Amino acid sequence: MSDPIGLSHPINPSELRLLLVDDDSDTLRVVTRILTRRGYLVTPADSVQAALLAAEQQTFALVISDIALPDGTGHDLVSGLKAKYPIKAIAVSGYGKAEDVAQSLGAGFDAHLTKPVTVEAVEQTIERLMRTPELPRP
Repeated sequence: MSDPIGLSHPINPSELRLLLVDDDSDTLRVVTRILTRRGYLVTPADSVQAALLAAEQQTFALVISDIALPDGTGHDLVSGLKAKYPIKAIAVSGYGKAEDVAQSLGAGFDAHLTKPVTVEAVEQTIERLMRTPELPRP
């Protein structure tokens, strides 16, 4: 039986351009390095403005963003990106209460991971989201 939407095939990291947003320089550097070593094409950004500028210059399949950023929030960022681009989004936050998750999902994030996060959890979430077709936004 054929697999028309590719669900039985793993996602190829080298085909995914990721925008990684975190204002902690150590976290940004380490996570960029780890994801790059695993084959992803990663562009790091340390603020909402840097992320928006990167998105104007490149096409990204997915954004992974912290919520608390120096010049706004990850919620602001994702709302702005999703208004312009067909992009998937993962929130990574130290806040993990039900209302925090609901706020992230309401802002346009497709998933919310609570820190500390493992690379495996990030990769599993990327895999799941990239297999989910993009729905039209109202």
